[in-house]
Amino acid sequence: MNQRVKVGIIGLGVGRGHAEAYRTLADKFELVAVCDVDAAKAATVAATFGVPRICRDLAELCTLPDLDVVDICTPSFLHFSQTLEVLAAGKHVILEKPVAGSLHEVDELIAAEARFGRRVLPIFQYRFGAGLQKLRFLVQQGIAGTPYVATSETHWRRKDAYYAAWHGRWERELGGPIVTLAVHAHDVLYSVLGPARRVYAAMATRVNPIETEDCAAIVLEMASGALVTSSVTTGSARQISRLRFCFSNLTAESNTEPYHQTADPWTFTGDSPEIDRQIAEALAGFTPQPGRFVGQFLGYYNVLTGAVQEPAVTLADARASIELITALYHSAQTSQPVTLPIGTDHPKYRGWRPAAGA
Repeated sequence: MNQRVKVGIIGLGVGRGHAEAYRTLADKFELVAVCDVDAAKAATVAATFGVPRICRDLAELCTLPDLDVVDICTPSFLHFSQTLEVLAAGKHVILEKPVAGSLHEVDELIAAEARFGRRVLPIFQYRFGAGLQKLRFLVQQGIAGTPYVATSETHWRRKDAYYAAWHGRWERELGGPIVTLAVHAHDVLYSVLGPARRVYAAMATRVNPIETEDCAAIVLEMASGALVTSSVTTGSARQISRLRFCFSNLTAESNTEPYHQTADPWTFTGDSPEIDRQIAEALAGFTPQPGRFVGQFLGYYNVLTGAVQEPAVTLADARASIELITALYHSAQTSQPVTLPIGTDHPKYRGWRPAAGA
């Protein structure tokens, strides 16, 4: 592979944010092609970022001989089939969430990744916020202590325009904010506390006339014993995101910026003056890596060029996210708690979407 990794993006909604990150890392990535069903959008992005080629569709993108990676930012229901198509064409994949629509499909992707000898690199850019990096560092250093509880709020606002295309539909978005909005906060919880062993969820459609949920109240019992609550809505007039962790030695609190809650500033409060001193000394010697897409793509560059073997976010992490989504929907649909892990014999292993007419 050339020193600069050559990338093509399909889907230029969130894909535009990816393009901005590639431009920041122009010494490492070269954006050589873009593709979108909206030709005008594709032309605008190509002109803005100096992209030399606009492709009609994924098939054309996959034929480009000088392309190393296809970055898939299309609607949720396309991710699984498009990833298989790209892998079969001999390209690596950078893949927006959700990576698939079921645990069965994720397991198919894991098998395909091994079969074709190419990487599937999932997007969870919220893991790379500087504030969250500091918390994980304090945990790794043993300063945080035993996790007790954590809370997450994903209180955003979505109106009619958001649902005009593919959002809010089971067959296209594959779910509501559990799949495409709060998925980030839940991944952050996993990245700090590890996986859940038991979950309970209540969901409702209260804000918009859509097929899927737009409100949820969630309780997670983590494998560590920590207890977590997550509140989700698309009906918050003032949008906020908030994360709060209580450990035996400290409490960590995020900012409340709706799409940047893992970035600075975070507040770390020790349980004693001595712990406050340990926190201050540890963080004085800690330099966060770049955040969001830039931080994630920088790590993926090192994987794609062979500098490191395993990325910071793996397909196994994406599988854990899909397993949690599956458990949450099953709990909400049955009004019962769900114990993890979910096996291949589980009724939702092949998909969490309700049956037609249910």
